[in-house]
Amino acid sequence: MALVLVVNAGSSSIKAAVFDGALSETLRIEAQGIGQTGALRVGSAPRQPLALPDHRTAFTAILAGLRDAGIATSDLSIAAHRVVHGGPDLTETTEVTPAVRAAIAAAQPLAPLHNPHHLSAIDALAALMPELPQFAAFDTGFHRTNPDVARRYALPEKPETAALSRYGFHGISYESLARNFTAQTGAPLPDRLLALHLGNGVSLCAIREGRSVATTMGFSPLGGLTMGTRAGEIDAGAVLHLVGDLGLEAAQRLLHHESGLLGLSGQTADMRQLAESDSEAARFARAHFCYWITRQAGSMIAAMGGIDGIAFTGGIGENDSAVREKVLANLRWAGNIPSWVIPAAEEKHIARQALALLKAPAPS
Repeated sequence: MALVLVVNAGSSSIKAAVFDGALSETLRIEAQGIGQTGALRVGSAPRQPLALPDHRTAFTAILAGLRDAGIATSDLSIAAHRVVHGGPDLTETTEVTPAVRAAIAAAQPLAPLHNPHHLSAIDALAALMPELPQFAAFDTGFHRTNPDVARRYALPEKPETAALSRYGFHGISYESLARNFTAQTGAPLPDRLLALHLGNGVSLCAIREGRSVATTMGFSPLGGLTMGTRAGEIDAGAVLHLVGDLGLEAAQRLLHHESGLLGLSGQTADMRQLAESDSEAARFARAHFCYWITRQAGSMIAAMGGIDGIAFTGGIGENDSAVREKVLANLRWAGNIPSWVIPAAEEKHIARQALALLKAPAPS
């Protein structure tokens, strides 16, 4: 059967999983510490220290790790990449052609912390396995069905504002959740579903009849809710103030890497550690997290014209029962709403979409 290599590349790591043609995961492999003190982890085996100066070296190590695990490079039929931002034009999973690669590169200013590393992975694999078809799935794609009034900022039409839009993110997670809802829960997909992706990155999505109609993240993954290290909702004037006081680079670092749960607690971005802490700052950070989820949930419910169900996914959504209970308690005003916990299955969803495209007949 065809084997699919699903790739999620970041600045210092490449996480990959292999799926067979029946969409069963056969192996998970990760190159860690790229450009730093590197290591390779194959399946559940201990980390193997390894020099990984760049993404190409990391992919060479991953392919060697696959061979050691009994998966030859010739067994791979396709590679499929998670790409955070497809820009205004790339909204559906597609094969990586020169034109598609150029469009991903053009979207780099919209996702400077993500897209460059996705491209590094695509280019590295193309150099090592030039005959292997590569596909890209976009985190922004599911939100293409948001109406214009939800997507557009109240800005004048100028060349400088043309790319400024509420793109939304975590779309692969939400699309997978909606598609597999009945199989996972045994219940029909609610007409108006509030989906909560709660992890280090956090967002909400209003799903009406299986389609995204609103989401809390906007132009970048920085917007919306309190996250692990990201500030979430913040007045544009406050951002301008920070840039004026700190400079652009330091303001970016503060908003992306020093805020959120970490900034509020002064301790950690890990919800498990915050739950175990007896400090007032840790308790406040968790309370802030839940408050802004439920406050912005009201906006999502309004966008759907009501609510018929709630679904939790992501590491916190799946594993932190106290957070779920607090959010549900805060939303009791909306009625007796059924809720479900649905394990995230983004990689499997990417594999499914890529395989479907690989098998699709060529247009006549």
